[in-house]
Amino acid sequence: MKIIRHTDSQGNVAHAAQQADGTALVIEGDIFGDHRVTDRKAEVAKLLAPIQPFAIVCIGLNYKFHAEETKAAIPQHPVVFMKLPNVVQHPGEPILLPTHLKSDKVDYECELAVIIGKTAKNVSKAGALKHVLGYTCANDVSARDWQKQGGGGQWCRGKSFDTFCPLGPVLVTADEIPNPNSLAIKTMLNGETMQDWNTNDMIFDVPTLIEFLSGSTTLMPGTVILTGTPHGVGMARTPPVFMKDGDAVSVEIEKIGTLTNPVRNER
Repeated sequence: MKIIRHTDSQGNVAHAAQQADGTALVIEGDIFGDHRVTDRKAEVAKLLAPIQPFAIVCIGLNYKFHAEETKAAIPQHPVVFMKLPNVVQHPGEPILLPTHLKSDKVDYECELAVIIGKTAKNVSKAGALKHVLGYTCANDVSARDWQKQGGGGQWCRGKSFDTFCPLGPVLVTADEIPNPNSLAIKTMLNGETMQDWNTNDMIFDVPTLIEFLSGSTTLMPGTVILTGTPHGVGMARTPPVFMKDGDAVSVEIEKIGTLTNPVRNER
């Protein structure tokens, strides 16, 4: 099932099940608990990110060729950092280039996002995917100057500016993607393909990530895991390619769809 989150004409927020003809059917109940798809058509005034995350846990250097292009050693354990939950941006809404804490090096990163659906703690790799509600597209937008030079050795500052985590356009439930590590994934900047690879290049696959992240740690329903990006990022190109005002960037993942956002300067 493809789940969308939306507002209606009155501004009410709801979830609905997207149909093949582009319409959507009202979902009653909690998508993380008891819910059902009705036969009533949803009034979709505005498409939102599929969920408002409880937490956003991110993995760095998780694709072999990306580690090579950045001249980084293959990590022995997943490299973990966080984004603030309020940095989520909706499909079609702008990624804002920081002007107050100015950055001229804002990069794109296509990523598969995993949405935890059931409380997970100390889960095994074998049972990890049973805790997944579904998957969506993510763009791990990164201000490389603040990530590398201005963050005191931590990545969170350069990763957590407002709008730096577009999600969407739909949440595809786990039953439709039995193997999340066999999906084509790409980024397009102004129509030009910048990243084009497959999630089978992950150093730590999705079950391994869930096992590791849930170790002695409770992952609550609504936790989003960003699983890393493949090679082709802007900072590793010669010359580097960073996003600028007026650009449009799209993340496309097989079986999920395409997430597109314009790029604008922060006012």
